[in-house]
Amino acid sequence: IFAVTGMEFLLLFWMVWTVTGGSISEPPDQYSKAVDWLNRYGYLPPPDPRTSKLQTQDGIEKAIRVMQRFGGIQETGVLDRDTIKLMTTPRCSLPDIVGSEDLLRRRRRRRKRYALSGLKWHKTDLTWSVHSYPSPSLSPGLPKDLVDTILSHAFKAWSNVAPLTFHRLTNEGGDIKVSFTSLLHNDGYPFDGLGGTLAHAFFPGMDEVAGDTHFDDHEIWSYGGIYGTDLFAVAVHEFGHSLGLSHSSSDLSIMKPYYQGPVGDIASFRLALDDMLAIQQLYGVKIGGPSGGVDPDPPRLPSPPPPRPTQLTDPSLLERCQGGFDAVADIRGEVFFFKGAQFWRTKQDGSLVSLHPAQIQNFWMGLPPGTSKIDAVYERRSDGRIIFFIVDRVDAAFIWAHNGKTYLFSGGHFWRFDENQKDERASMQPEPGYPRNNNLWTGVPSHMDDVISWGEGDAYFFKDNLYWVLKNGGLSQEVVSQKSIGVDWLQCPAPPATLAPNNPQDPKQCSCDLTGSSSYLRSSWVLLISVILIMDEFIRK
Repeated sequence: IFAVTGMEFLLLFWMVWTVTGGSISEPPDQYSKAVDWLNRYGYLPPPDPRTSKLQTQDGIEKAIRVMQRFGGIQETGVLDRDTIKLMTTPRCSLPDIVGSEDLLRRRRRRRKRYALSGLKWHKTDLTWSVHSYPSPSLSPGLPKDLVDTILSHAFKAWSNVAPLTFHRLTNEGGDIKVSFTSLLHNDGYPFDGLGGTLAHAFFPGMDEVAGDTHFDDHEIWSYGGIYGTDLFAVAVHEFGHSLGLSHSSSDLSIMKPYYQGPVGDIASFRLALDDMLAIQQLYGVKIGGPSGGVDPDPPRLPSPPPPRPTQLTDPSLLERCQGGFDAVADIRGEVFFFKGAQFWRTKQDGSLVSLHPAQIQNFWMGLPPGTSKIDAVYERRSDGRIIFFIVDRVDAAFIWAHNGKTYLFSGGHFWRFDENQKDERASMQPEPGYPRNNNLWTGVPSHMDDVISWGEGDAYFFKDNLYWVLKNGGLSQEVVSQKSIGVDWLQCPAPPATLAPNNPQDPKQCSCDLTGSSSYLRSSWVLLISVILIMDEFIRK
């Protein structure tokens, strides 16, 4: 508790979790999850308490360095932002490192970056079948026949360059059995829900599951990567495992373990050089004969589907399009819309990562268990950390691009902070002359849901399902029009023309209080902030 000019008390209860410099200072939960991740993907051997073989800090640092080198990011040996971001990128659930440290050292010396599992099929005429298809409710754009076509083209990517043929069976047999399943599915490698691991496949061999490929049915699969994860790109990767390839560290390789987005025109897709050399080392070079090797030849793919009209019969879509968000934030160049225990995410090009919401607890590492509401959040520009407010009394928080200062809004008033100061205690104190009345921001609601800086430094104010833009962050503009959040940000259908969403004079559009009246207007004001969480990175991408 400390004195602040313009207030009687400012009670700040800080929980500061940082990842900086050359030391690891994450919360124990985050650190243990990182160690689990390194174990899962082959960078650390599993601990063995019976022989006192526990993980050491030196061993973990070496494992992080190998992971960073393999992932193509700066090799620091600590859990910095780039490392955690890579760890939270959707990916294949097979390990990256298969074998001993000696094998790993030999791989480092090789110029080629692809890796072989040491297993292969001892035949080149292979069969495959589909045991189950994506859930229509989560992946409505993928009917069964389109899934079959996409998978056929994924096999064709490999048979184009190697003497392999793939024949689809209509029953459930075959060398490579494909299924869309979720969570525990009786193979010892459970999926983890939306985000995280996307799929896995088993290497060739004599086991019953050899060659089988499993896709997480909690993912939103799509054709061309529209509104979800591109099935073709992931299928080509997983079929590479089914044929005997391990993960590659090459950025261009389809066998890189991290999801890299859609590949463009599926019909004209060609493997990168590393992938071609890898499959040819196992099965030889394709000489003569028609291109392909899939029987029957895959049917022609349709054009990628246009954006589907929003179906408001889905409760989650209704919730998205009705607005009333608890918080809106610009984080890492994307805009997040928080509502209850979930959020939606809009990329820089204006597209949604998914029409369906993600769960806060599955995405943000270190938030208190059971967190069901975020009241305000922003990314601090001075160090890139993400600041969460979990308290009803904070209406909005953002950094104004006009001056780089931090603004907190509550009860019709706002405070300004300079977080660029070296003295951390001073940066937590509001500047002299504050609080001030929200009515200084003319033309926008005085009680907003949140505010962000976006575009060319414009200030965006959000309230209910509407937003207002102050160009260049200016406080005084003659006309400030209200627009629809659902239509402009969240791919919702436009409201009927009679509602005139861009007409600020239409009384039907906004019930926002623009008068600035507030029960908080008094000479002494108490701001209670029960939890402020400073996060360096999030758990799911």
